[in-house]
Amino acid sequence: MTGIDLLWLAPVGSILALFFAAYLAIFILRQDEGNEKMRQIAECIRIGSRAYLKRQYLGVAIFFLAVFFILLFLALNKYLVIFVPFAFLTGGFFSGLSGFIGMSIATQSSSRTAWAATKSLNSGLRVAFSSGAVMGLVVVGLGLLDLSIWYYFLDWYYSSHPIPIGIDKITAITSTMLCFGMGASSQALFARVGGGIFTKAADVGADLVGKVEAGIPEDDPRNPAVIADNVGDNVGDVAGMGADLYESYVGSIVATAALGVAAGLGVAGVTVPMVMAAVGVVSSIIGTYFVRSKEEATQKVLLLALRKGVFVSALLVAVISYFLIKITLGSQHIGVYWSVLSGLVAGILIGLSTEFYTSSHFKPTRSIADAASTGPATVIISGIAVGMMSTAIPVIVVGAAIMTSFLSAGLYGIGIAAVGMLSTLGITLATDAYGPVADNAGGNAQMADLPPEVRERTDAFDALGNTTAATGKGFAIGSAALTALALIAAYREQVALYGKEMNLNLMNPNLLVGLFIGAMMPFLFSAMTMRAVGRAAGKIVIEVRRQFKEITGLMEGKSKPDYARCVTIATVAAQKEMIIPSLMAIIVPIAVGLLIGVEATTGLLAGATVTGFALAIMMANSGGAWDNAKKYIESGHLGGKGSFSHKASVVGDTVGDPFKDTSGPSINILVKLMSMVSIVFASFVISNSLFK
Repeated sequence: MTGIDLLWLAPVGSILALFFAAYLAIFILRQDEGNEKMRQIAECIRIGSRAYLKRQYLGVAIFFLAVFFILLFLALNKYLVIFVPFAFLTGGFFSGLSGFIGMSIATQSSSRTAWAATKSLNSGLRVAFSSGAVMGLVVVGLGLLDLSIWYYFLDWYYSSHPIPIGIDKITAITSTMLCFGMGASSQALFARVGGGIFTKAADVGADLVGKVEAGIPEDDPRNPAVIADNVGDNVGDVAGMGADLYESYVGSIVATAALGVAAGLGVAGVTVPMVMAAVGVVSSIIGTYFVRSKEEATQKVLLLALRKGVFVSALLVAVISYFLIKITLGSQHIGVYWSVLSGLVAGILIGLSTEFYTSSHFKPTRSIADAASTGPATVIISGIAVGMMSTAIPVIVVGAAIMTSFLSAGLYGIGIAAVGMLSTLGITLATDAYGPVADNAGGNAQMADLPPEVRERTDAFDALGNTTAATGKGFAIGSAALTALALIAAYREQVALYGKEMNLNLMNPNLLVGLFIGAMMPFLFSAMTMRAVGRAAGKIVIEVRRQFKEITGLMEGKSKPDYARCVTIATVAAQKEMIIPSLMAIIVPIAVGLLIGVEATTGLLAGATVTGFALAIMMANSGGAWDNAKKYIESGHLGGKGSFSHKASVVGDTVGDPFKDTSGPSINILVKLMSMVSIVFASFVISNSLFK
């Protein structure tokens, strides 16, 4: 059996993932949605979520059409292969579709999770985790399906039509598939930034006025921003995250496939990452059956349940990959297997490091809670310090993975390490995506006046969700660092295809200028998205204050707030604020290449990768730690809810919200999208650059 014979496992794996996702979706929809009040609350959230996504997708569709015609113009002028514009469209479409499906199931799951939690902790966990698993499996299923369709179509086309001059068939295939990744990354950035601005503007506004000023509980139905907050969990933390990890997943595969061809491995080099992804699908499905919990509502018990599923999946991938590589590449390339292992181990270590810095069971997060006794300023100082300190282990781990994988299999090994890290995405994403469902379930339980033990169970899910979400972001950011390196190498190969030699000596001033601009980009991007959240949250705060003041009987529970107004404000603000930060990722690499040259573009990508990786880890972990410090106090420690420490921790949490759910997770998309854009526009930039 040869590597070519195994390639059919990729489309089979995609279909298996989608069928199992459908099975889990049917299981969720068969669960009881609860009493009438719970159904009404859930329907309000569904309507708000669909309205937001409809508006976002219409705006993004205009952008995609504009870029499509630009790419088509370049293709007609021989700068690109004619299929590139269409690959760009399908990448964006499937990225958006994965987010939409995940969000649709999530909004169907929250009330069902809350009602299941009235029976037992394990019942609630099964529904919430199944919803997350639908998200994870849809992402990997659609990703593999789109990759498979493009591979087989291009293979058929180039078997009977002329191949672009100067390259062979497999190079033509992988070059086009790289451009498919640009569409996925573009959609992901809009989804992450727009959704992140919406969710955190609503969350911050609801917390600052509701908890701090009015002194009412979280998710209290008297708070006008409470529905917008729950809508935000779905459009940002589910739809945005799904599009984000979809592009991470396909980006790592197409970059590795291109490097495999450049390394002279031919079709076998393409087969390994695609079939490894299929192996990951099966492993993730098996892993879901190991996620079970005892009836003890503690974060530790739940964490062990989720961790068991992830570890089982990783172990299966580790075992099966050995035989896959031996069959496909032969014993002489067994070093590729050590690259796979380095990626798997790095992913697990990053997850454990994230857990240590963000879980309230450990000293870092508890130190933030302790700092709350002296006020908001010390909470913020402590949280930033914890986030900065948390970058050390992931950077060392990723550095070790890069060295191991490069020494084992060269640049191709680095790409394979990224694929290995993301191979279990089906279940890794499930442990992340279940968090927003649990958060919404807690809100539903609070607004529907369910018994206190139900809220206790959903709070246990939610607190764990902050840790697993941070772990998922760590996975995405860690894999982004490896994928970005693979993309930089793919960019170098693409430039070489057009006959351009690059001087990558560190003393080359063009390269140095590019490095500085690249190092600055994640900071500028984060500043713009943070300010966007601040401005949007300010509008929510003003509206919530207005309703508390002007609606008679609202605080006494005799009148209903105008929930729709807050949803509208957050939607309009998010759509407006997401445009400029998202366009930066496309405009800057083209401008740098045209004005300073391809060496500067290489420096830009390298600088953005290094600072972006560290900054994204810092922001994600600071935010998770601030949130769990607040929940640690709310569970009865250091004065409990309503205390001075609690109010100080809420301020820290509101700073952490845009850190962990808007700016931090968007940085990894920024870095990869700049790489994808550089690759797609390489020919145009080389021909028109001021530095020939």
